[in-house]
This record gives sequence, structure tokens and C-alpha cells, in this order.
Amino acid sequence: MIGYFLKNGLDARVRLALVVILAIAVLVPASNLLLPESSPFHVPTYLVTLFGKYATYAVLALALDLVWGYCGILSLGHGAFFALGGYAMGMYLMRQIGTRGVYGDPVLPDFMVFLNWKELPWYWYGFDHFAFAMIMVVLVPGILAFVFGWFAFRSRVTGVYLSIITQALTYALLLAFFRNDMGFGGNNGLTDFKDILGFNVQADGTRAALFALSCLLVALGLVLAAAIVNSKLGKVLVAIRDAESRTRFIGYRVATYKTFVFTVSAMLAGLAGALYVPQVGIINPSEFSPANSIEAVIWVAVGGRGTLVGAVVGAVAVNWGKTWFTGVLPSFWLFALGGLFVLVTLFLPKGIVGTWSEWRAKRKATPPSDAAPAPAE
Repeated sequence: MIGYFLKNGLDARVRLALVVILAIAVLVPASNLLLPESSPFHVPTYLVTLFGKYATYAVLALALDLVWGYCGILSLGHGAFFALGGYAMGMYLMRQIGTRGVYGDPVLPDFMVFLNWKELPWYWYGFDHFAFAMIMVVLVPGILAFVFGWFAFRSRVTGVYLSIITQALTYALLLAFFRNDMGFGGNNGLTDFKDILGFNVQADGTRAALFALSCLLVALGLVLAAAIVNSKLGKVLVAIRDAESRTRFIGYRVATYKTFVFTVSAMLAGLAGALYVPQVGIINPSEFSPANSIEAVIWVAVGGRGTLVGAVVGAVAVNWGKTWFTGVLPSFWLFALGGLFVLVTLFLPKGIVGTWSEWRAKRKATPPSDAAPAPAE
């Protein structure tokens, strides 16, 4: 059944993307670990970490494309689910430090000792176990998305009003996590990680493994999203996007479908955040910034809304451009990002992948110029 789905349930574009992603997941770590630094094919460790970060952004963009591209839900707060998954992983990594912290406390993280906390808060219990932390990585964003969707979609909040509410949600979390009394490190967040599953997070092998896992998550996210959008459920989602009132009129429970896909998308974003944190080495409230969620929307728009592969392409391309541009003119990056969004909206409304697919379809449909003319009736 799995083989049949991979052959017939995925279009050629997704299958090609899966092959490329899996090849990169193998070749980049191998070139980093097996080839000497003098080799022209050697990939430095800092690039492995940078590419791993891009891969987690690609998963976030994929999660957003699932709700925006196929269900018409423009979420300006998906960065919140990404950050919540990151905080869950960060709490696990903090609990692994033990007595190796600055203050040497075997139970309390350094920031709690500094703030004169006497005991570990109850919501930190269990995070010394990796399995529990991974459950929280998907459960916390999923519950928040489900509760939010339950009230918002059943109240028939749509369009720009829903976008504003999602942005307000992530901003409220930003303000909450900035508070020192929340028990999440305040404005400094969680950092100084040592180990993950007993492996040093700074080791080359660990970073290569995290990169490979990030690529594997991109591939699994593509397969999951393709399975949803190519099923009967996906056709209902597209119907909701194009004509919500008509879909509701013919008997579909629109709010239920929206809540389901919004929850799945949030859980996928949480997994991306969990892989992001050990690679960058820190998680703080700035990840809740509404600007981060808006950037994710731009990634999807640039790559191609409603194409899945376009979300991955857009996330990698825009962030690669950001890395280059901030190294040259760092103070002008936001202006460049805004200009990019305007240009794409005006000249590439379907994004890179969408425009390319449309051009290829027109080229195939156009007969060759030297073809004999059809006989007149």
C-alpha cells in the first residue's frame, strides 16, 4: 500500500523533491564527516548547521502552505507553534545540563538559581526524559491550535480578521514568555545546551545527524501534506478555500475540517522548532515575534502557494538570500524582503514553482510551429 501511494498518490514534482532531499540528507553529512578539509567537496560544519536551520524553516513553510495554500487560512501566527516546539525541546536540553551549569545545581537551571527560585516548577517535570519532551513538542502546539480553531472557526471568523487574531496570539505569547516569573528564562530564553541523548550538541557528528534528521522531516512533511491534499479530505479543503459558504451549504462541517488541518499544521511546525533549537543553540521569546510569522508567509508566496514543493523552495531561497544580504547590507534586509514580496505579488503571483509549472503546461499544450495546419471543414 505504501509503495502504491508513493507511486500513484504523489505527483512527479513531489517525487523529484523527495529524491533530491534524501540525496542531500546523505551527501552533505558524508562530505562533512568523511572528506578532508582540503577537499573541494568538503562541506564545513558551520554550513551543515546553516543548511539544517534552512531545513527546519522549510518544514515551517510547508506547514503554513498546508493551511494557507489549500484551505485559505492565512495564519500570521505560525511562528508561535514553531517556538512552542522549540521551547519544549529547549526544556529537555536544559534538564540534561545537570551539575555542569554555572551554579552547579543538579535540578534547577542556571537562570532559576540566578532568580532565586527554590524548586523546579511543576510544568518542568518530565522534561528530563526525551520521550516525554517529544510528546510535548507536538502536543502543546497541537492543543493550542485545536482550542484556537475550535472557537475561531466555529465563530466563522475568516479573512483578515482571522489573520489579525493569529498575529495577536503570537504577540501575546511573546509578552508572556518575556516575563521572568513564567519560568522560561525571560528575555534571555534557554541556552548553554550540552547534550542531546547523551551526544555533545557541538560535535560534528551530532550536527550532521541533526541536519539529516531535519531533511528527513522535510521529506516526511511533504509525504504527509501530499497524502492530505491528494485525498478526498484535500478536495474538501480546496472547496472550502474557493467557496466556503457553498461547501457549508451542501452539508460539510467546515469548522471541523479547518480545525483538523490547522492542528496538524501546528504539530508539524512544532516538530520543526524542536529540530531548530539544538542546531542554533538557543531559544528565546524573539521567536514569537510576529515578524517571523510574516516572513514565513513570504517564503510560501515566493516559492508558490498551494504547491507544497514551492514552500520548501521559497524557504530555502529566501533564507539563503537573507544570509547573503545581511552580510553585505544588514540594515536594509527588511526593505529588501518587503520589496521582494511586492515584486513577487506583481510579477510572479503564483510563485517560483507555480509559475514554472504553468509555463511548462502551456508549452506542452502549444503545438510545434512547423506542424501541418488542420484541414478546413
